[in-house]
Amino acid sequence: MNAASRTAPPDPVGEALIGLAGLVPGAVVVDVGGGSGTRAVPLAKLGCTVLVVDSSIDALAILGRRAADAAVAERISAIQADAAALSTVVPHGAADLVLCHHLLENVDDPVAVIEGIAGSLKPGGVASVLVAGRLAAVLAQAAAGRFGDAAAILADASGRFGPADPLRRRFDIEGLVALLAGGGLEIETITGIGVVSGLVTGGTRPGGTRPTVPRSVGQIEPRLAELEAALSVHPALREIATDLHAVARLTVG
Repeated sequence: MNAASRTAPPDPVGEALIGLAGLVPGAVVVDVGGGSGTRAVPLAKLGCTVLVVDSSIDALAILGRRAADAAVAERISAIQADAAALSTVVPHGAADLVLCHHLLENVDDPVAVIEGIAGSLKPGGVASVLVAGRLAAVLAQAAAGRFGDAAAILADASGRFGPADPLRRRFDIEGLVALLAGGGLEIETITGIGVVSGLVTGGTRPGGTRPTVPRSVGQIEPRLAELEAALSVHPALREIATDLHAVARLTVG
């Protein structure tokens, strides 16, 4: 296949964030664990005011440089803090939108993080939560011939294959919904990100999960992109996606 028959990989999470931010002109966004600003800078370019909370001083330094290069430094601020301390660094009810992407897999207390996110949202505010999917890791390990690890991930309450697993937990849809609901967040949508793209490229991430974007060429065949879009909302097949993306709203009353 020649280069002309390929297109840049879609970014369904980024597209969803653009839609969410566009609902509130000049939205106040908190990016928990946002690190180097992969999501913060594009949102600032849209006119959002973004606060990035991250424990890594090195990542926040990269954020500062990236924001300056994009001429949006005045719209982005950064605080070095753990996610569990969110309530101490973000005023209660300050945010229209809170991002929590690939963070819950590794924190000590995901319940506390979700409670902090809910506390930082305005009434009716929205959270975007992206987590690693359990069943994707099961299939990836099985496809690699690591059947014991696949069985362990399936059976373990946290979705881990053992002490050497780089992630503290993985999620299925039921568990993700329960976690968010426990914090007062009502699910609006859950989509699967990367249902089959990892299978066709053969790449795996550490811990046996498939990458959202094919590594080999950084591009994706248009028909595969169309298939991924359909699978992302399929009520059964989205469950086997590499990542699960939940959009949830703070319940009012």
